[in-house]
Amino acid sequence: MLGKFITLEGIDGAGKSTNSLWLANMLRSKGLNVINTREPGGTELGDKIRHIILEDEMSSEAETMLIFAARVEHFKKIIEPSIKNNIWVICDRFVDATYAYQGSGKGVSTSFIKTLEDLLITNIVPDLTLLFDIPFDLMIQRISHIKKLDRFEKNDYVFFNKVRNSYLEIAKKNPSRVKIIDSSEDLKHTQASLNKIMNNFLGFL
Repeated sequence: MLGKFITLEGIDGAGKSTNSLWLANMLRSKGLNVINTREPGGTELGDKIRHIILEDEMSSEAETMLIFAARVEHFKKIIEPSIKNNIWVICDRFVDATYAYQGSGKGVSTSFIKTLEDLLITNIVPDLTLLFDIPFDLMIQRISHIKKLDRFEKNDYVFFNKVRNSYLEIAKKNPSRVKIIDSSEDLKHTQASLNKIMNNFLGFL
């Protein structure tokens, strides 16, 4: 049997990390083998690349290629082997994030991203993508406690509005895969919505 691949997307502060842990525990309670991972990162090399991406200034195209370098390593060493061994993979960000952040947010050509995706990521696409949606003002409130913002978190309303709209457009084009969760509500309401989506998803397997 194959495991399932679930990705979590959304702008910074949307609650992906918190809900990733909740989701893993929910699936484990049903007897499933689950791992949590993230992008960029997920491997020793990926974490090194993540640090460079978040801290060092570079062109948007170089940034995109570094993200895919980390992604290929992550995909080959963690995601693909886990799925083939009947382990469910919950991943904080995947290819959709590149289209939203580097594509819409920073103006990198969609065809450039698609070429990298087609060349480097093969055979496996997410079975389910959970899009945690919040407005920019709430994002700012939620990340205001962070002492040192990374390069992405320092971006302005215009940037994050482009990213958010891109995510919503991706969801519109892929309604069977991408499910939108309004995470502007408190955690209890957000996880109630998540629980409903997951029970529906599990019921169709």
